[in-house]
Amino acid sequence: MLELRNLHFAVDGDDGPEGGEKREIIRGINFTFEKGKFYAITGPNGSGKTTLAKLIMGINPASSGSILFDGQDITNLSITDRAKAGIAYSFQHPARFKGITFRELLNLATGIEEEEQLVSLLMRVGICPLDFLDKIVDAKLSGGEIKKIELATTIARNPKLAIYDEPDTGIDLWTIGPMVDLLKREQKNYGTTTIVVSHNKVFLEAADEILIINGGRIVFKGVLGEAMNLLNDMSICNFKSCCEGDDQNARCFR
Repeated sequence: MLELRNLHFAVDGDDGPEGGEKREIIRGINFTFEKGKFYAITGPNGSGKTTLAKLIMGINPASSGSILFDGQDITNLSITDRAKAGIAYSFQHPARFKGITFRELLNLATGIEEEEQLVSLLMRVGICPLDFLDKIVDAKLSGGEIKKIELATTIARNPKLAIYDEPDTGIDLWTIGPMVDLLKREQKNYGTTTIVVSHNKVFLEAADEILIINGGRIVFKGVLGEAMNLLNDMSICNFKSCCEGDDQNARCFR
């Protein structure tokens, strides 16, 4: 349902746009994401994982190549048009707003005003509606609270494709398991094609397929068991030792 064809993304080199060579971040990626599957994208820092996610959402414009979504070429579509087509994006560091309540934020994001629908949505992501609807979305909220709010606004429109960039950033150990359960439930109940950019073992284990990105290219696609040797061979860290222990919040490539 999402096809990447010879996708490239380059930025200006150290000498700026007037001189020097372009620096390629994504280098000729070809891949097809199947409808209703759960994908995890991992790899060393700076390998191009988040850049690829932003290319799909349209936050970054592709330098060359094409992106097809449900058979339509969306390469030159705006972020807004991609959102209307059914693509949603959850940022690693969600925005916080001064003076706006969660109720107002949900209304802006979804157009939902009916109390019953808002309550149903919040319960869907594990939020107590009475506690959250009239809270101000500001710096007083914890990382877990703001992440739940981000998840709620992401899934509210029942997107065809949901992209989550490092969804475990800033949250505690006890929040990760329920978050994975939520994303898997959305995948199953709504047929949501899910892409998670993460180093976390819990997300990698939940994935139907893992993509390892290195140097702007896909160097592996498969399941975690098959990926272990390659992850161990990467010099950034010993993936097996930091992700096979009892710490379910183990982070790698950091």
